[in-house]
Amino acid sequence: MKTKSLLLFVASFTLTAVLGLASQYLTPLPSSLLVALRWISIATLVLYALFKRTLTTWILVAMIMGAVLGHDWPHAALSLRLLSMIFLRLIRCIIAPLLFGTLVSGIAAHSDLKKVGRMGVKAIVYFEAVTTFALFIGLAAINLSKAGVGVHLPPAGGEAVQVQRMSASETILHIFPENLAKSVAEGQILQVVVFSILFGIALAMVREERRRPLVNLAESLTETMFKFTNLVMYMAPLGVGAAIAYTVGSTGMGVLFNLAKLLLTLYVALLVFILGVLLPVALLARVPLKKFIAAVAEPVSIAFGTASSEAALPRAMEAMEAIGVPRPVVAFVMPTGYSFNLDGSTLYLSLAAIFVAQAAGVDLSLGQQLLLMLTLMLTSKGVAGVSRAAIVILLGTAGSFGLPTEPIFILLGIDQLMDMARTSVNVLGNCLATVVISRWEGDFGKEQPSPVVMNAVAG
Repeated sequence: MKTKSLLLFVASFTLTAVLGLASQYLTPLPSSLLVALRWISIATLVLYALFKRTLTTWILVAMIMGAVLGHDWPHAALSLRLLSMIFLRLIRCIIAPLLFGTLVSGIAAHSDLKKVGRMGVKAIVYFEAVTTFALFIGLAAINLSKAGVGVHLPPAGGEAVQVQRMSASETILHIFPENLAKSVAEGQILQVVVFSILFGIALAMVREERRRPLVNLAESLTETMFKFTNLVMYMAPLGVGAAIAYTVGSTGMGVLFNLAKLLLTLYVALLVFILGVLLPVALLARVPLKKFIAAVAEPVSIAFGTASSEAALPRAMEAMEAIGVPRPVVAFVMPTGYSFNLDGSTLYLSLAAIFVAQAAGVDLSLGQQLLLMLTLMLTSKGVAGVSRAAIVILLGTAGSFGLPTEPIFILLGIDQLMDMARTSVNVLGNCLATVVISRWEGDFGKEQPSPVVMNAVAG
């Protein structure tokens, strides 16, 4: 079903681009005829979306409709910015409680790392090392491709771009909060993250009977904010369509070619990460590649088709146990990795954040880019399996650095295509992590998988 929607999107996107170019270069055709053809294709897409009734389909249709509206009636498109700004405000109010809940519950709920001991420390070290590589590969890829250069945001289309210029000591001091309410009000996401991490560590040190009520509260807050996000995302087609219409109406259709360039950059960067990081790790850990590839083929395919890490989790856990990873290792490493080892999402965040800066014409220094990477490394924890959570994190991080939000709305239009790839790499990276930690512990292949698991995998 998702594949059909994506094929429809690609075909419609191509048709829209061709018709848009035709209005400029194929002068023998009357412009009124070209406009009519474009809107007939849009009407067909809307009719399909009415029967499809999925958020992804409506977002894709809204993106195309916004681009055509901005091209054909730019003056009308300029008035639609209000819708995108309403959507932005709703998203922004999610960020702080979502990060607080996910980080606190993720850290405090894993207080049994003391019992797990050595395996827990190894897992966290491995996760941080691999996700750091992912961050810098994304950073290098977008700086090489410069996919955001030339977007040309509308001159009055967003908040003023003001990137703070601070000394090294001021930058370090700015990381730590002095007042949580002030940090939330000012959108200082990194300060909220630091507070949440320290709060989670402190909570993990409290006795179980005292800790459990607050952990339950944090988990309830997290689930509530996930539901809140789902509710707000129902407005995503309006927000995305309005943002695309406003941008195209102000700057022209060129932004769509930047998006195609960004999409290609992401896929190439993820391929480089797989071949340049995950493959060497697998070879160093002496992972049986043929058996591993055969085992991960299905969960990775599920992740790609559904763009959901959660949908692939049960089969991934069964597959790893089936190839020789003991169940206790699978049960600990895989869920922990879903919070701390989001390789694909982390790479995407670094790439997308610099894309936003390039689109805004902001030249970030190396120090500012490194601080941005640190912020993304911390804020990306704990949001696996949540639809379009990466966009929420990106909005919060961009706001902390004074970057505009219009390019992020534009990214929503192709987020499904990017989400499929980054989610697949998330699942692949977590599967590899379970085997690596098992090898590191010296117990890979020493336990026979249960018959239930073998039957499930064989079936």
